[in-house]
Amino acid sequence: MQEIINKLIDRYAIEPIQIRRDNQAFVTIEKNRLPDVLTWLRDYENYTHLAFITAVDYPEIEKFQLTYMLHNYVTNTDLGLRVLLDRTQPVMVSVHHLWKQVEVYQRELREMFGIDFPGSPGIDDGFALEGWDDIPPMRRDFDTKEYSEKTYFPRPGRKTYDPREYMKQKLYPNKKEDK
Repeated sequence: MQEIINKLIDRYAIEPIQIRRDNQAFVTIEKNRLPDVLTWLRDYENYTHLAFITAVDYPEIEKFQLTYMLHNYVTNTDLGLRVLLDRTQPVMVSVHHLWKQVEVYQRELREMFGIDFPGSPGIDDGFALEGWDDIPPMRRDFDTKEYSEKTYFPRPGRKTYDPREYMKQKLYPNKKEDK
């Protein structure tokens, strides 16, 4: 792991690097450098498997963090490349030319977070939320309770219980409350 870290520092001046385990590390890079770093890691350093791409929403700093997790089968190491995007204009270059499965991840991130990947095949096709017209549901400012209340009507005869009190009654039906 230290060898690839040294190469990343020498080649791309990437620091700091977080080492999570002996075989796993994370680096944060500038978004415009991502295609070059991914290509170099895949073609010259044997990080041939893209395990996943995921996003985290940080509204308090107005950023999205994308993480591209790569695996090297020769050294059995994982390397996560993190990129920060502006939350108000979340646009990231597509790297679908490097791995075919990137198209699916990018479609999901577009639909669930609103992150755009111009030029990615099928990026405008629906993924899972047919007819969705609200803000992307994985953004932290999406109000799940409000959405449920306006979308789903209350059914007659249905009761809502405080989960804590309900479980106390179910688990300990004969216990008297201390007052």
